[in-house]
Amino acid sequence: MKKTLLFLSLTIVGFFSLFFLFLFAGNAPLAEDIIWGVNFSFKQAERLSLDWREVYENALTDLKAKHIRVAVHWDAVEADKNQFFFEDIDWMMERAREEGAEVILAVGMKTPRWPECHVPSWAATLPQLEQQKEISEMLTALVTRYRDHEALGAWQVENEPLFPFGECPWMDSTFLKDEISLVQSLDSGHDVFTSDSGELSFWWQAATLGDKVAVTLYQKAWFEPLKRYVDYPLPPVFYGRKAWLVEQVFGKEVFVGELQAEPWTPFALEDASLTEQAKTMDIARFKDNIAFAKETGLDTFYLWGTEWWYWLKEVHGNDEILKEAKKLF
Repeated sequence: MKKTLLFLSLTIVGFFSLFFLFLFAGNAPLAEDIIWGVNFSFKQAERLSLDWREVYENALTDLKAKHIRVAVHWDAVEADKNQFFFEDIDWMMERAREEGAEVILAVGMKTPRWPECHVPSWAATLPQLEQQKEISEMLTALVTRYRDHEALGAWQVENEPLFPFGECPWMDSTFLKDEISLVQSLDSGHDVFTSDSGELSFWWQAATLGDKVAVTLYQKAWFEPLKRYVDYPLPPVFYGRKAWLVEQVFGKEVFVGELQAEPWTPFALEDASLTEQAKTMDIARFKDNIAFAKETGLDTFYLWGTEWWYWLKEVHGNDEILKEAKKLF
């Protein structure tokens, strides 16, 4: 009996040791060609007191980005119940079409940028099931309107919906499946997927829910439970090997939907001093993050911070990160 327990213990220890080495040791094969894209939220541009249309226009014509992930905030497209406002998205999609760019529309209750869950005031007090009914109707209206648009590249349904981050009323994996199935039923011509935390998940559940998986990649961030900045102790191969597992087990492509290219501060970015911002992002760290991304072996990255780059230029006359970003496109 003791020998059996010892054998089992050694087997378990050996398995986890090998798994640890698999995730943390060695190097991932480098991608031959890399696609670089950007994220965009009109709310973020406005928080930084910028003209959001000008920032978006610059992303297309100044940066010359050909891949853009656009956050479609529920409270912006349906500020009043059943009164859909599509003018801003129409404009962004049309400008992307004119510039030959491809757009991922991130839709749902939880979309990129704080507070993560962008629930309109009229829906905030509804019971969960009623909110879900309204979300489904909103998704139907969006997909029906843009599924045939030439600039549409894919649909992202919810943003890190399986990760407890942000000011959100609930998490519901069953409803997430329903959302993805709804979008797939309405648009069979485009990929439909969700996103997951790059650092704090193995991405397996997200891989069961859509056509591919979008993940985050952050190197240094404010960690609220510890009240301090934290450097993630993860090598590039950690991301590459996890992506390989997802591809082998689920047959799904993994790409980085958020590559850190702006500061992560303990309070709103617009309220942080340049000194505070530099603790998690400056030109040196930007270059390091790009080099780190290349070493993961993944081949698609959407940079997170476009609005901030233009804020640095317009408000502080500092365009060094913007110039460095332009080299990628």
